[in-house]
Amino acid sequence: MRQIFPAAERARQLGPADPLSAAGPLTPATPGAAGDLITALGQIYAYPAGRWIRANMIASVDGAISLDGRSGGLSGDADRLVFAVLRSLADVIVVGAGTARAERYRQAQPGNLWPELRVGRPPAPPVAVITRRLGLELDSRLFGPEPGRPSAGLARTIVLTTELAPANRIAAARQVADVVVAGADTVSATAAVDALAARGHSKILVEGGPMLLGELAADRLVDELCLTISPILEGGQAAGRVTACGRIAVVTGLRLATVLEDDGFLLTRYVRA
Repeated sequence: MRQIFPAAERARQLGPADPLSAAGPLTPATPGAAGDLITALGQIYAYPAGRWIRANMIASVDGAISLDGRSGGLSGDADRLVFAVLRSLADVIVVGAGTARAERYRQAQPGNLWPELRVGRPPAPPVAVITRRLGLELDSRLFGPEPGRPSAGLARTIVLTTELAPANRIAAARQVADVVVAGADTVSATAAVDALAARGHSKILVEGGPMLLGELAADRLVDELCLTISPILEGGQAAGRVTACGRIAVVTGLRLATVLEDDGFLLTRYVRA
């Protein structure tokens, strides 16, 4: 993995050469994995002081945000590594209900995170899912470990919902999650962020989907966008874009902060200008 922006006269190599080699992807379970590369990535993606909202998305070279209906089809070893680093650094992971269903979300797994990036904090951040009517499968792995899997270190899921959610669904959800009614008929981006900040979560990582990111952008709440460009031509079958919002567009200027490259993947980081 190379840092190609900003760089001096030549691209800066992060960690050992070819860390993502044929030996397999680098994960917290890899023997001797903790080293220069994770230290360098931890420094690049470190959150500043105060509340900071970071979004992490992926798109193909021709602009598709999914392959066969899931964003994971566009990913690769380098993108998955940065995905884990971003989760390791976050206080909370925010996702819309549609993305949670499509991507089959589960609680963040401590074994997939880098403990050296979570010193002084719980082993894993909670997932906060936004849903108007609580149309979620409450027995899914988003709300508890898979049968036979250990539950140690898993953070209780947060549900941000509205007064439209039936009372019996709210009661059932409270058995497996922390439920916050954060709006009458919708959970606005501002209300979601305020509710999470009230719980002490200042390092916020948004993983989608496009509608949620669009709402955050429209409310000028996106401080940073981490966008991976996948070296894939999807062919134009996937619908949508990285952001989508039915409201009048509000342009937010961004400044390019970092570009990493690995095996054709470009891992970009933009911050508010």
